[in-house]
Amino acid sequence: MNLNNLTSIKTKGKRRLGQGHGSGRVKTSGRGTKGQKARNKVKLSFEGGALPLIKRLPFRRGKDKNHSYKNTPLIINIKALELLKAGSIVDIKSLVSNKIVSEKDANEYGVKILGDGKITKAYTIKLPISKSGAEKIKKAGGSVE
Repeated sequence: MNLNNLTSIKTKGKRRLGQGHGSGRVKTSGRGTKGQKARNKVKLSFEGGALPLIKRLPFRRGKDKNHSYKNTPLIINIKALELLKAGSIVDIKSLVSNKIVSEKDANEYGVKILGDGKITKAYTIKLPISKSGAEKIKKAGGSVE
């Protein structure tokens, strides 16, 4: 083994604080002297004793306060169904196989059909659908289950 054959070490070891004289960090362990930060850990949200921001803000009251966290279904308009064959069954599998929606999103959020656009072919719908969409499907000779 020669010095020119040794592998180089790119990273330094972690400093071992509070481990006595041999560590090179004696007594205060690199925390300086006295004060709040030297004695214990301070919360990230601590604002020096002032009223914290989270307590200064008003409450969001009511049953829909977490409305933004609810999963809403993927929206597909009737005009997008024109890509499918006439008389076919419209469900999540058929929409995924024709690449109208992604499988992951469809399984996670669900799919709902809305009545925007015109439709000329008859389909059997096995998904949630709006009233206007259901009327257009029935006019074209299809059915809703």
